[in-house]
Amino acid sequence: MEASEKNNYRPLQKMFMSVPPRYDLLNRILTLRFDERWRKKATRQLLDNRPKRLLDLCTGTGDLALRLRKNAPVETEVYALDFSQPMLEIAREKAARRNISGVDFRFGDAADMPYEDGFFDGLGIAYAFRNRTYKDPDAHKFFAEIRRVLRKGGQFVAVETSQPDNPLIRKLYHAQMRYITAPVGGLLTGEKEAYKYLAYSASDFYTPEEMKKILLTAGFAKVDYQQLLGGVAVLWTCTK
Repeated sequence: MEASEKNNYRPLQKMFMSVPPRYDLLNRILTLRFDERWRKKATRQLLDNRPKRLLDLCTGTGDLALRLRKNAPVETEVYALDFSQPMLEIAREKAARRNISGVDFRFGDAADMPYEDGFFDGLGIAYAFRNRTYKDPDAHKFFAEIRRVLRKGGQFVAVETSQPDNPLIRKLYHAQMRYITAPVGGLLTGEKEAYKYLAYSASDFYTPEEMKKILLTAGFAKVDYQQLLGGVAVLWTCTK
């Protein structure tokens, strides 16, 4: 199955251009803080080989980038890229508030990054991987650009929702997304379409094995994954 087989539909772009109040807090509540735990796992994976340069792609409000900066050796360079200026402003304010310096926040497109070939030792993305691959005909450009900016042997690490193997867990997860996450998120933010999309895309996203085939087809030399919380999310580790 190719990522580009599906049609593009991303109403989340509107929400990302006008960040809802308490956006971060809402994410913590709706995920029961599991988003933070899984971001920690991604951080540990990215720092495992003492990289010189790291990128948090689609950084949003900067959570992964700030965690990387806080835990990485001082000599490690940390970069963060996003296409939403409002999100980047929140990320910069958050860094200043936490007294964390040394993150190069930049505005840019994940499919056309302002970095040289082979610039990064590691690249991470947390909870935006699905938005760039689900029903997106340009997903192949996204994967090609990730591979371009990674050095040979570099790692692409992603945390994203997935499809649980167990049928009962899968049904409960889909019900939770559609009947709790979508209406509550839409009510509290006013972005009903965005949260409907979140629930629909999470329920219809690729299985781990389907995504593994897509990533291997995209040119990654090795693809490993770890299922989290019964498979409702996956930690991907892809080697160039």
